[in-house]
Amino acid sequence: MNQFSLEGKIALITGASYGIGFSIASALAAAGAKVVFNDLKQEFVDKGLAAYKEAGIDAKGYVCDVTNEDQVNAMVKQIEAEVGVIDILVNNAGIIKRIPMHEMAAAEFRQVIDVDLNAPFIVAKAVLPSMMKKRAGKIINICSMMSELGRETVSAYAAAKGGLKMLTRNIASEYGEYNIQCNGIGPGYIATPQTAPLREKQADGSPHPFDSFIIAKTPAARWGTPEDLAGPAVFLASNASDFVNGHVLYVDGGILAYIGKQP
Repeated sequence: MNQFSLEGKIALITGASYGIGFSIASALAAAGAKVVFNDLKQEFVDKGLAAYKEAGIDAKGYVCDVTNEDQVNAMVKQIEAEVGVIDILVNNAGIIKRIPMHEMAAAEFRQVIDVDLNAPFIVAKAVLPSMMKKRAGKIINICSMMSELGRETVSAYAAAKGGLKMLTRNIASEYGEYNIQCNGIGPGYIATPQTAPLREKQADGSPHPFDSFIIAKTPAARWGTPEDLAGPAVFLASNASDFVNGHVLYVDGGILAYIGKQP
């Protein structure tokens, strides 16, 4: 028996029209899962569907605001009716606002908490009853190195991701007896189109200062790729992780283990 097979499983990956969510969804599909995803607007869902089709993946997309409990409940009900009961949930949708804390409006702080922490609670809550009934389920929360570390301008994001780490542990504590495993993935700095400007060469041909900073702080001496998250995601979604619960798997090339080179 292949412990890593997801054959016959249904996986909901939130905000997975592109980027890390798309890569994780593609990895789960390659392992045999049926992929369903959501995004905020129909145009994003359509772009996502086109990307999945191009990758040879038969995915289903739904328009849903994951911070809206009524919309989430309706989406989960619709997925159960059209596709089947969700076996795997990946809480991937998230935002970041890079603003110094003393300049950040409370409304901006609340928005980040709403998307990055309240939404995973809302979506997990929606899928848990069916998982409890089946006595089986996998919930994967996309945490961050900011679940452990602070950095300038990301007070709301770090607060949300720290909270998400503890929500992960609490879901594991509360629902482990139903054979439901809830774990997190904490990506390091991943090379995506969103982070591309941070890796661009300067006018004189030298590396971007942030690029040099990340390379120096990472024992692997490189940025991660979305593909680096594929194996960890499949592991946490599969039977191979049935006795792994309440854990955050940091996929960061060793940054959190490393104090850095002496100047």
